[in-house]
Amino acid sequence: MVEAENGSDALTLLTTITPDFVILDLMLPDMDGFALCEQLRSRFSNLPILILSARGQDMDKVMGLELGADDYMVKPFNPLELVARVRSILRRTNQKENGDIKVLKSNGLELNERSKVLKKAKQIIKLTGREYDLLVFFMKHPNVSFSRDELLNEVWGTDYFGDVKTVDVHIRRLREKIEAVPSKPLYLETVWGHGYRFNGDS
Repeated sequence: MVEAENGSDALTLLTTITPDFVILDLMLPDMDGFALCEQLRSRFSNLPILILSARGQDMDKVMGLELGADDYMVKPFNPLELVARVRSILRRTNQKENGDIKVLKSNGLELNERSKVLKKAKQIIKLTGREYDLLVFFMKHPNVSFSRDELLNEVWGTDYFGDVKTVDVHIRRLREKIEAVPSKPLYLETVWGHGYRFNGDS
């Protein structure tokens, strides 16, 4: 385990090492933790990031998730819960890396499960780890509606303790990346009163 005292030290460390997991505090002495999260995600698209912060407002949680964090925990926290969340994220990451090579295709989207590369009209679209997990699940279950709770269980895992709003945040981020008009989605459709559905090939 490597610890950085501030954001600048963290960025310096990243020039010499590639971490397997990052636990990020937002209250840094030299820079905004959200800005560091955004920089980490831009450099390492599949790096698991968990924000651990005393800032517990809903807007802080939404901001962290929108900038690329895979999870968000508020201090004070239960150490056992932290360990469970880290293990859950790593388990899904390892499952993706060790699975069979497979390319999922649907309605112009092409997602390579080994390289984790998404293409639309031959253009590469960068996804965070959680966005990737969510899109893989949807593409493997086309034209089926899922509630937010079902998506949390299937994508985040049954040991996830977060809020269902997390699903909405990640759906919105995916729409911004894959939809021509995010406000009028063709792929990720809202099923009013229930949840979401991925419209796959007919």
